[in-house]
This record gives sequence, structure tokens and C-alpha cells, in this order.
Amino acid sequence: MKRDSRLSGALHVLLHLAEADAPMTSERLAKAMATNPVVVRRVMAGLRDEGLVASEKGHGGGWTLTCNLSKTTLRDVYQALGHPPLFGMGHRNEASQCAVEQAVNAALGDALDAAEAVLLDRFGNVTLADLSRDFHERMVARPDLGKADSYADH
Repeated sequence: MKRDSRLSGALHVLLHLAEADAPMTSERLAKAMATNPVVVRRVMAGLRDEGLVASEKGHGGGWTLTCNLSKTTLRDVYQALGHPPLFGMGHRNEASQCAVEQAVNAALGDALDAAEAVLLDRFGNVTLADLSRDFHERMVARPDLGKADSYADH
């Protein structure tokens, strides 16, 4: 099953933008993420609509970070992406007439709802500033990892 990596990708892009001293094009961000610029633009559209980033067209244009790293949480970014599914597990048949399957669905549904609540609560307690700090600590500990804007090696 293919995993939904939009949240991971969006966080990756936001941290690159936080390190950038000028707007970054979709092409440059795509190179950093080893993906297609169209993928970057799709992710960025939701972030722009929620006020986390801005875009400027033309020469010298590109994407810029507009949110406060200390106030923007992983949950904010998750919500900006339209609340993608957190888990790949689900019910075999949502509207079953079988009492056994209804019991299974109820138990799984309760467990998945509880797990989702815990995960979203955790997302709400981690800011982009926390991720940035972790990135910088990793760079100090492992300078061989390369500079944040060294997109050819990233």
C-alpha cells in the first residue's frame, strides 16, 4: 500500500524555506526533495491557502515562508493539507449487516479514533521551530550531512 507522504513533504519544504534567504522556486524545492515540481506546487497550494507560505511570480519569485516557526505546529500543517488519512487501516465493510463485522468495526473504530486523537494531540505540541532546532543540532553533530541549501547532494 502506498503511503501518503504529503505531511512529511510539506514539513520538509517548510524547513527548507525557513533556511532560505530568498524565495525558492518549485523547481529548486523539487530538486531538494527528489520529486517533480508539480508535486511541490500541489503541496504548496494548501499551505498558501492557509497562510503558511506565499508565492511570487516572475524573475526572483518563488515560495517564501510566511508563518511563525514558533507558533506553527505539525497539526497546523496537517490541517492545511486537508486532514489526510493518518492510518491505512480501516473497516472491510463500513455498512455491514453482519453482527460479527459490526462488533469488529466498533472495536477497530474506537481504537483508531483513540490513536488518532493521541497523534493529533502530539502534532499540536510540536512546532516548526522544534523541527528547525533538531535540524540544526543534527548539522552540528554531523557536518558531513551537508548544508541545508545544498540541493545537489540532498
